[in-house]
Amino acid sequence: MIRLKNEKQINGIRTSCKLLSTMYRELIPLVKPGVQTIEIDQWVQAWIKKMGGRPVFLGYVLKKNPFPAAIYISINEEVIHGIPCKRRIREGDLVSLDCGIDLGGYISDQAVSIEAGRVSAEVKKINRITNESLYKGIEAVKAGDRLLQVSRAVESHIKPNGYGIVHEYCGHGVGLALHEDPHVPNTPHGANPKMNNGMVIAIEPMINLGTADIEILDDGWTIVTSDNRVSAHWEHTVAIFGGKTEILTERLEDLVF
Repeated sequence: MIRLKNEKQINGIRTSCKLLSTMYRELIPLVKPGVQTIEIDQWVQAWIKKMGGRPVFLGYVLKKNPFPAAIYISINEEVIHGIPCKRRIREGDLVSLDCGIDLGGYISDQAVSIEAGRVSAEVKKINRITNESLYKGIEAVKAGDRLLQVSRAVESHIKPNGYGIVHEYCGHGVGLALHEDPHVPNTPHGANPKMNNGMVIAIEPMINLGTADIEILDDGWTIVTSDNRVSAHWEHTVAIFGGKTEILTERLEDLVF
């Protein structure tokens, strides 16, 4: 069931989203070669607590396996759900960060892929194209239209580049819970509900340099590309209200490109 939000709820979700983007603006400059991913998680947990929020991902349960950190940190062939650890970021890595904040019961969700130092031309290109596909999807969000036009917009921008589009995982409703209906796929398949005023959705293309096929590691969380090639991931939380579409999380491209 799709939960339509009223103006008060959208205002609360917007405030949570602005806080999350503010966190990213302070965090992104710290993500550089030599830093351990566990250090990033420790910083995130302390920052969110200081600001009066709760990290949504910490303790989130997937198949009876609670996530042990506040942020997903996925490097290179890791698509999503990477677990922070003692691994150090290296020059040329593509580091995808995905985080959410619960602020007084209102939940935000945003992901960004950061280029650590100097990356290869093919990594730089897939990161830029994935980011562009996110905005193509957002442009297709219109009250009264059907959801899968968002998926078609993402796919149409990616396909000419020959990249693999992850379809087992996708965007989703968000705002009062981390994962709500509807599913927001990056290829046009599945249910195709009408986009109505009050909908809040997370749109998040996950795009692979090679195959679209993925695997899950033994930790039960980390999703990797089957061919071990790089994957990029970008995400915004978006609301429809008053017949208009608003990106509730803030643009962060100026810190990445």
